[in-house]
Amino acid sequence: MPGIIHATIQLYRGAMTATLKSFARSWLSALAVVLFAGLMVLATSVAAPLGMIGGFILGAVNALLIGATLGLIEQAVSGARRMTFQDIWDSFGQYFGDVIGVGFLLWVPIMLLDRGMAANPNGPFLAAAIFMLLFILLNPAPEVIYQARPQSPLDVIRESYEFVLENWIEWFLPLAVLVAPLGLSFFFGISGRLGRGAGLDFFQVLVLPFTLLTAWLGYLGLPETAGSAVVMLLTPPLAVAMLIFRGHLFAALHGSSRRQRMFRGRMGEES
Repeated sequence: MPGIIHATIQLYRGAMTATLKSFARSWLSALAVVLFAGLMVLATSVAAPLGMIGGFILGAVNALLIGATLGLIEQAVSGARRMTFQDIWDSFGQYFGDVIGVGFLLWVPIMLLDRGMAANPNGPFLAAAIFMLLFILLNPAPEVIYQARPQSPLDVIRESYEFVLENWIEWFLPLAVLVAPLGLSFFFGISGRLGRGAGLDFFQVLVLPFTLLTAWLGYLGLPETAGSAVVMLLTPPLAVAMLIFRGHLFAALHGSSRRQRMFRGRMGEES
């Protein structure tokens, strides 16, 4: 047991150190997220009156912006040079096909689920349970797309599922630590909202840090007016920092076992 604890601490320490270095090189990605959010709001206002066609347009814009975000996070995680404004421009079009493929694969069953649950007295509870399950099993889908490079949307879902089964403790422990003081109801609430998009909905990328900041500042007793300003200011950089941390954590966990990490931890102690 002490070996597991030590290996886990080393894992998070390494991911956090790498995150700080990556963010220092790639802080422009936080400005990019603000720009992308503005474009998403504009696209939503244009697509809203267009019905189903507007929905398809909005899905395409979402895939474009999420793909660009993943491209910037990939550079932050794996790159050694400082990010430039040209990198933001070059990110458009990256991973567009992967994101829209997974989104379409999930869209049909989620649409059928919504319609089926509407006629069921226990529908809201069942829907929340299903979306929480999707949130858990497909949580690493963004990292699978830009690091594992799967061949198809089905492969994204399969590799996400397999990764969670193998690494669920290490992957979800940081989130559990952040959410634990806020209660189980908070976790069920965010998982129900975020489970729909498998982490590939642009607004949902901002929902988790925004909700965490709001809840924690309220928990700490910060006045609501001041808290709102702080939340709006900190949400984009926190969203990027969380994505970068997830990227480094995924890279450390993917392709290695708990036993291998324990062995490396012991070797590090002896050296």
